[in-house]
Amino acid sequence: MKKVLVTGAGGFVGSRTLQQWNEKYELCTVPKGFFRTAGEEAVLSQVEQLCPDVILHTAAISDTGYCTQHPEEAYRANVELPVWLAKAAQKTGAKLIAFSSDQVYAGVRQSGPLPETLEVHPSNVYGQYKLEAEQRVLDICPDSVHLRATWMYDLPGYGLPIRGNLPLNLLRAALRGETLSFSRNDHRGVTYVRQAVENLEPAMELPGGVYNFGSENAEDMVRTAQQFADAMGIRVQIEETAWNRNLAMDCAKLSSFGICFDTTQQGITHCLKDYGLGEKV
Repeated sequence: MKKVLVTGAGGFVGSRTLQQWNEKYELCTVPKGFFRTAGEEAVLSQVEQLCPDVILHTAAISDTGYCTQHPEEAYRANVELPVWLAKAAQKTGAKLIAFSSDQVYAGVRQSGPLPETLEVHPSNVYGQYKLEAEQRVLDICPDSVHLRATWMYDLPGYGLPIRGNLPLNLLRAALRGETLSFSRNDHRGVTYVRQAVENLEPAMELPGGVYNFGSENAEDMVRTAQQFADAMGIRVQIEETAWNRNLAMDCAKLSSFGICFDTTQQGITHCLKDYGLGEKV
């Protein structure tokens, strides 16, 4: 049985990986809070002791505002830690699978789905750090896999941590009678996290490189939000803004390896069915 070290095991993706992969793999983690204080040598020692076949690196500081306000802390978590893990993977022979982000495309002016080959210059600190981590880790560990993930979501359940996401934001707004703002000039994929965790299994076999990883979306965020609300059978007041952003990714490279996602619109239906909710919450 393959041994997988999951970083960020208490987080949104890591906790679901442990739950969904239970009994499929020999899963291991580090003590809670270890990566917040451990230095490079401690990280190497821990990986050597555990001796995993795969390091699945989900740990990060992903709040873009927090990264801007706390750049040193964010740099350590989002650049230095993956670099240390890359060195440990190279020394122990482990395959490193690391989460990156669609935020590397922040500031792109090109319209339409964006490929991995596009030259990018992220406009926010989080995206800048994720791009630097990709580049530095691949220099150390050419067979490492970097997954540029979209905004992800889940519904509360299984006693797992939850965070603000599109369906929850819509549900809360409907319950409170609040108005949410979205832009017709904002484009991005939104992904059901449980499908992302399922697709991490074949992703462990990918050749080294960068991959767009998540649901594609041909709609703007005003239309997407309305489609999610309709699928959940709720009414939400949506205010249209003029914010410009394109994080929509072209996932053809991933699909060429047989790893496919639902579209953003199919994903919410998939999620509701998994929770036995059908067409209405």
